[in-house]
Amino acid sequence: MAPATIPTLRDGDVTLRPIRARDAKALERVLLDNRGWLRQWEATYPGGGTVIDARASIRNLLAHARSGHALPFVIEVDGELVGQLNVSSITFGSLSSATIGYWVAQSVAGRGITPTAVALATDYCFSSLRLHRMEICIRPENHPSLRVVEKLGFRYEGLRRRFIHINGDWRDHFAFALVAEEVPRGVLRRWREGRVPGDAARVTAEDRAAAASPLRLADR
Repeated sequence: MAPATIPTLRDGDVTLRPIRARDAKALERVLLDNRGWLRQWEATYPGGGTVIDARASIRNLLAHARSGHALPFVIEVDGELVGQLNVSSITFGSLSSATIGYWVAQSVAGRGITPTAVALATDYCFSSLRLHRMEICIRPENHPSLRVVEKLGFRYEGLRRRFIHINGDWRDHFAFALVAEEVPRGVLRRWREGRVPGDAARVTAEDRAAAASPLRLADR
């Protein structure tokens, strides 16, 4: 598989650009400054601790990009690094899908920066990469992130029990997705024009209740 070209995407003062090795110092500073804000949502390794190593993280992201399976971006506002967005698990052919993950600094949360970045990345994947489906999985407790998919109209698809290892344990996630046919004129344009379906991202009461209850595990 040929490496995917990582573009630079812009809307107003928000820029998504390819992550670079020289971003390590600035990225580490933002991560450390926002430790309390981000720790509860950080992916972790089972049985391992959490260590911020921006250089190693960037090397890993760029390796996935070279293999054609990822588009790692940083999010900038007026030229200042304020977060990351990663398009991962890129698959072509009969599946033609990818997953989006993201974070932003607490100081810029709630300003529309994250939905703008997610919309830019999704539109690029649909229009330029010709992917068919984009997915975002979010912990039930992560209300700021849930607001992103609500704003953009990502459709709720279901509960994934103990899906990703986050902050030291296996955590449930709600899954949301869009397919290209749902947004023929683009995610960003639909949002800006106020045409997002109001209930697309609505989580069922049953799944909310299930996520609030511990999963019964088999006796050992």
